[in-house]
Amino acid sequence: MAYRLRPAKPFTAEFRSVAESQLAHAIRLLEEQPDGPHEAVHAARKRFKRVRALYRLIQPDAAEFRARENARIRDMAQTLSAVRDATALVETVDYLAGHAGSPEEFSALTVASKALTERRDRIASEEHDLAAKMAAAADTCREAIAAIEELELDDDPKKSARRLAKAWKKQRRKALGALGGCEEHADAEVYHELRKCGQTYWMHLSLLGEIWPSAMLAKQKQAKDLVDLLGHEHDLSVLTGLVNENPELFGDGDTLALILGAIITRQQALRHEALEKAHEVFADSAETESALIELLWKKAAATPRRRRKPAKVRKAQDLPGKETALIG
Repeated sequence: MAYRLRPAKPFTAEFRSVAESQLAHAIRLLEEQPDGPHEAVHAARKRFKRVRALYRLIQPDAAEFRARENARIRDMAQTLSAVRDATALVETVDYLAGHAGSPEEFSALTVASKALTERRDRIASEEHDLAAKMAAAADTCREAIAAIEELELDDDPKKSARRLAKAWKKQRRKALGALGGCEEHADAEVYHELRKCGQTYWMHLSLLGEIWPSAMLAKQKQAKDLVDLLGHEHDLSVLTGLVNENPELFGDGDTLALILGAIITRQQALRHEALEKAHEVFADSAETESALIELLWKKAAATPRRRRKPAKVRKAQDLPGKETALIG
């Protein structure tokens, strides 16, 4: 099933179908490993993020379920992170090499890439229990599916719309708080929080895409661009931590200085670009957008699917009142 909630269908059934589809896909990846175990883990962890984002949408009416099941998925995903995190550092240095400011900097980053590749391979060779962790993760996914089957939500369209609006408002306020934190101080944690908010927003736009396809898709692209920028920024923060903790991995002092200089220069550029993009993505207030979500969900739920026509892209000035908010 597509990662999308259909407003014309009973909400609980839709929620279950989407969550179970993502978890079932993760189980297949973990057990069949079509491209090898490490790629399977990477792909499964993406599914886990989607499930956790979905759970946020029912927080107003199922807080206990959301807290318990979010923790179940989060803790299980963390058991699978070691090799993927090591691989991400290799990819980060290679990305950084593509923005090298001089031949000397590129050479230093080549040294770093070799060192981090050897580190990743060593971690992979020492992780003898990966197969057991993957099997345990698949079992946890089955437990999560069983828990979803027990969930009951009010399927009344108006109450579903109100539930979604409350969750949307809370998440948007969280994003605006993270954006404000990034502007106040250059702390890696607040940028990471903004990235997580951007990821959730991007997934929520996908989940509710049917209520206004053209606008939601356009907004989703903006959010994805922001997430990509902040993903690189976060990876550079993680790399900085490793360089500071294990400088011996990266050669002599001159090489180390070149590596750190490349990280700082690129990270500053990414932060500047990301803040500009974040203001574009989160331009509308949390109250305005959540009210629009409630209105559009109720309208879509009341419209039989067979009669609905594909939404046309219209100019913002042609749209009434609140319905301009997601144009961006």
